[in-house]
Amino acid sequence: MSTIPAPDHGRPMHGFTEIDNTGETPGKRSPLVLGVKDFGEVTATVCRPNELRKVPMAWNIMFALSMLLVLNLGFVVHYLIFTGVGVWGLNNPVMWAFDITNFVFWVGIGHAGTLISAILFLFRQKWRTGINRFAEAMTIFAVICAGIFPGIHIGRVWLAYWLFPIPNQMAMWPQFRSPLLWDVFAVSTYFTVSLLFWYVGLVPDLATMRDRAKGKVQQIAYGLFSLGWRGSNRHWHRYERAYLLLAALSTPLVLSVHSVVSFDFATSQLPGWHTTIFPPYFVAGAIFSGFAMVVTLAVPARELFGLKNLITLRHLDNMNKVILVTGCMVGYAYGMEFFIAWYSGALFEKFAFMNRAFGQYAWAYWIMVSCNVITPQLFWFRKIRTSIPLMFVLSLFVNVGMWFERFVIIVTSLANDFLPTSWDKFEPTWVDIGTMLGAFGLFGVLFLLFCRFLPMIAIAEVKAVMPQADPHWEGWGHSHGAGASPAAAHEPGDTK
Repeated sequence: MSTIPAPDHGRPMHGFTEIDNTGETPGKRSPLVLGVKDFGEVTATVCRPNELRKVPMAWNIMFALSMLLVLNLGFVVHYLIFTGVGVWGLNNPVMWAFDITNFVFWVGIGHAGTLISAILFLFRQKWRTGINRFAEAMTIFAVICAGIFPGIHIGRVWLAYWLFPIPNQMAMWPQFRSPLLWDVFAVSTYFTVSLLFWYVGLVPDLATMRDRAKGKVQQIAYGLFSLGWRGSNRHWHRYERAYLLLAALSTPLVLSVHSVVSFDFATSQLPGWHTTIFPPYFVAGAIFSGFAMVVTLAVPARELFGLKNLITLRHLDNMNKVILVTGCMVGYAYGMEFFIAWYSGALFEKFAFMNRAFGQYAWAYWIMVSCNVITPQLFWFRKIRTSIPLMFVLSLFVNVGMWFERFVIIVTSLANDFLPTSWDKFEPTWVDIGTMLGAFGLFGVLFLLFCRFLPMIAIAEVKAVMPQADPHWEGWGHSHGAGASPAAAHEPGDTK
């Protein structure tokens, strides 16, 4: 079996073992899959982490740390419920703080998965195939983390059924004109569609895992969730139709979900919140933070599980370009907020934004600007976009900056409102910090379990973008036709 011929411009990166496949030769695209001889090697490479009897030590360490944070989350939530929300650092007028900050942050993280999977699929962007699977998984886990915070910040959680439109003795009904209720429908719809989209894409690969499984438990588990997949023409036809329909259904959700989340603030009359730029601003920020999280997860995953040939520098370079574009959009939105506050002539609005930049929370504002506006500009340089250590560090900065963006929007607008006599400063308590860290721990546990037991890369989709998927690929030998056996392929070194 012949190997995929390397592009003329492919060369090892200086100081790394990476192959640079980010360049383009006129009339010839760089391969998205490197160093893989045939389809069987793709399957073996993707399934190897799931079939190991002994996982890497780094996985064990990260899982142990994440589990400690999850135990901490269970403790602080238990303490919160049995003691009351007074254990948070909330006050009057700062009645929202870490709870909603973390909710908006995690909902935003989940946007990149749907964008990579659905929108890039509809636009037939083949570079999505190496990263779409764990980006979709990241979406599911991020929305699960986001769902914790509305559930625990309502106060008396044992009376949560009051929120549902069911008959009760008090004749009390939800306020359907409230954007907080719109959140319930938007986020739950987004989670349901994203989960279906992720699972449908997993079915062919679960069947592969079923057929390769050696243990009885694995065979039963993978067989149950692969839904009797046999890879027949009828199965593929229905699979592709269902995948396309779910992609089309998911696409508007990318725009609608975070727009609805932004309405929590934009429909109020509070200076700093009451602005029409919030929906597009929040959507751009969500995609910005989501892609940064994908890079943060992809860099160690491809190193730890030997996936460098399938998640190549070209995938990472393209994601860094998206981070650069959306970072510029976020920076533009920051500037427009100040312009609108000045142009409107509203004294309260001008004070709100000047207070953000130079008031008691100025340190948080400038962390936000440094991480979200200045840091992404480094991706204009190709050497930085293709440097693994640098892109990993910059993606972490972006995630930090986007968390501070939500903190700045929420807390600074509330802490200094209309009456100076009611101003107060929010200071997080150990319960606030413990809940935030616990959510990161939960996300880590879910993602690490996914990496251990499910294929991180869509096997069938990666094979579809390889040269061998083309029936007229020169490696098959033109004289053998489209149905030629792989044995007809040229041996390495054959220049035909």
